[in-house]
Amino acid sequence: MTSNLERYAERHPRVADTLMFLALCGCTALGTSLSVPGTDLPDNDGPATLLAGLSCFVVVKARSHPRIAVALATASSVAVGAMGYLPTPLLLAPLMMALYWLAAATDPTITRVYGLVAMAMVVITAILDRPTTDMLLLRTVGPVLWLLLPLVGGGRSRLRHAYTESVQARAAHAERTREEEARLRVAEERMRIARELHDVVAHHMAVANAQAGTAAHLAPTHPEQAQRILADLALTTSSALLELRATVGVLRQAGDPHSDSLEPAPGLDRLPELVSACESAGLAVTVTTEGEPQPLSPGVDLTAYRIIQEALTNATKHASDPAARVRLTYSGSRLLITVTNDGHAVAPSVPGGGYGLMGMRERAHSVGGDLRAGPRPEGGFEVTTALPLQARVHEETLTERQEAAQ
Repeated sequence: MTSNLERYAERHPRVADTLMFLALCGCTALGTSLSVPGTDLPDNDGPATLLAGLSCFVVVKARSHPRIAVALATASSVAVGAMGYLPTPLLLAPLMMALYWLAAATDPTITRVYGLVAMAMVVITAILDRPTTDMLLLRTVGPVLWLLLPLVGGGRSRLRHAYTESVQARAAHAERTREEEARLRVAEERMRIARELHDVVAHHMAVANAQAGTAAHLAPTHPEQAQRILADLALTTSSALLELRATVGVLRQAGDPHSDSLEPAPGLDRLPELVSACESAGLAVTVTTEGEPQPLSPGVDLTAYRIIQEALTNATKHASDPAARVRLTYSGSRLLITVTNDGHAVAPSVPGGGYGLMGMRERAHSVGGDLRAGPRPEGGFEVTTALPLQARVHEETLTERQEAAQ
């Protein structure tokens, strides 16, 4: 009920102020006419009516200036009490309303100070006015209890408003967090798909281009070798189409009846196929493994395959020496991958190493690894990456985001 009245007052402030002024004037007018048996009212009630009306008018502005309203309403109540009027709740109504708005709008410490001062002044005035009357208890304890009521009610209103604002702030923060998380996930997914498309297209197109060039060169003099390379070219383009379908297939909705079953993501188990494709394009690849091979998580397995694929693609396109070496070293909980080619490497002209090297670094960092790539002092180019056997960074990042959202 109280909250409904407050909402109505916020929506219609002029109507609420007018009604409050009229109600307070009625209360004070009735309060100045009340007395207890054995006591007489002052003959001239003009000053008391004027002071009561002034306090009612001041309380109208209590929402915007609660301290001034409490001070003036206290002074008016003390003056009326000094004239011999009984401090009833009706007569103290303007002061009670001013204390309510003070408690609802200001700090609890300030509210206690103003409330205690107002109570003390009203009670002291009542005692000094009639110190020997039998109604001393009514003149002292009564005003204290009546003035405590608006202080408690205003304090509860302030706490309720603060709680509502905190709930709304938390809801707004949670909404912003969800939107930011959604945008971040969309950006990460777009980057992942872009990396996959780059790796698939760049590798297969580079190998296909090298195979086609080699076949055209050998066709006049070695038609059988050219025919064999053309057969490998068909396998290369077919593999490219399969990987493209698997990559772009994730863009289909789960409920799409036309969505095909997706091929599993490539891993190090497909390294022989990758080496065979590169060799058919004219790049001799040597693979060595050191240490006991350990199982890799799917993300790390795909990352290792894509990094080797991109490094061999760059060697096919840029290296002057048609030979590359791939070394896999299993050491403890990490996998060290080194792809090296001799000769004079031609680095990409894109700042930062081009999108291929940038994609390799992003892939390594996404699973908690590190990657270094650059020319070798003795000539050639080398790509070195250290990957954990199990990806951890994505899970830790997701946990941190969930804790921050809470």
